[in-house]
Amino acid sequence: MNIVLIGYRCSGKTAAGIILAQRLAREFLDTDRLIAQEAGEPLERVIAEKGWNQFREMERSVIETSSTRDNLVIATGGGVVMDEGNVRRLRSNGLLVWLTAITRVLKERMVKEISLGRVRPSLTGADPVDEIDEVLKIRASLYKRASDLTVDTTKHDPQGVAQIIITGLWQRVQGNNREIP
Repeated sequence: MNIVLIGYRCSGKTAAGIILAQRLAREFLDTDRLIAQEAGEPLERVIAEKGWNQFREMERSVIETSSTRDNLVIATGGGVVMDEGNVRRLRSNGLLVWLTAITRVLKERMVKEISLGRVRPSLTGADPVDEIDEVLKIRASLYKRASDLTVDTTKHDPQGVAQIIITGLWQRVQGNNREIP
């Protein structure tokens, strides 16, 4: 069984996922990084040159392959839930954990990443920082429907998020809450 992290950009999927995988002695996969490796170029260039439709095709292929493996921690791209087939494949061998954060914090994290040279391609044609509310209006219900557990990362560092996920999954196995503060 895999642990699959879903959520919007800068919600902490990669950072918490790496720590979670270490603590649980599992392999960590980041689907966006796998796509970039497969394409042989940075993700923003893949999207600029091939477009979002081709990127989503590549994402489907990576999800199809990854979801057949076991005992992984998988950090997905923020739009993975836009494709019901992706969700179905990930759920077939995984528990999906939705990482959330308030918009202000997502914006702060994204601005910090941009200042470090990590470019986020626009999803709507607007500035990636300015489009967060608009995109979340579309995706929030999809994240919620797909998730087995929800973890708010607003006030937690990646170490804390990893621990909350471990606790939350244990509670879920015991039959308790879906939403962890």
